[in-house]
Amino acid sequence: MSDRERIRVTARETLSNERRRLEKLTYEYDRSDGSTQLLTNETYHVDDGAAGLLYDLARGTVVLVRQFRLPAYLQGSSGFTLEAAAGFLDGASPEDRVRAEIMEEAGYRVSSVKKVCEALMVPGCVAHTVHGFVAPYTPEDKITAGGGLLKEGEDISVVELSIDEALRMIESGEIVDGKTIILLQYVALHLFRAS
Repeated sequence: MSDRERIRVTARETLSNERRRLEKLTYEYDRSDGSTQLLTNETYHVDDGAAGLLYDLARGTVVLVRQFRLPAYLQGSSGFTLEAAAGFLDGASPEDRVRAEIMEEAGYRVSSVKKVCEALMVPGCVAHTVHGFVAPYTPEDKITAGGGLLKEGEDISVVELSIDEALRMIESGEIVDGKTIILLQYVALHLFRAS
């Protein structure tokens, strides 16, 4: 029996279906000891997304975007987070979406992107995959101010940091976004260290 066959969903109830869908699921779980347990859990269904971190090896810099996030605010912070440019796929390929989000949010046109991961950020309760990318940039690639889209409620600032400063900001708690931490650590270990 495959791991996937150990789970059988027996009931589904939609609790909310506004911007995202919150669902209550009841399922049978075949435990490792051979017994079967009936469990209930809530799952928040979020469209898959793509995130892209810009890096400049020659100057030792990365580009992040700063924007307000209500859930971060509810956790006790100012609510303003530093993140890699990102967005929901909305039917686009991850590569096309990440290029569009980098342009929309940060104002850079990138010629190449490299996929470095697929991550489930909160697999215990959120059904959502983030496709993580890195992309080289130069100052000449900046062709718009960025800033996001008003219709999406975005009010984004573009922030260029040294890779060393960005890594210190993870340690100090100034950068808390999971996808961004993964991408910063990737470029630090695989690109900046190798150069």
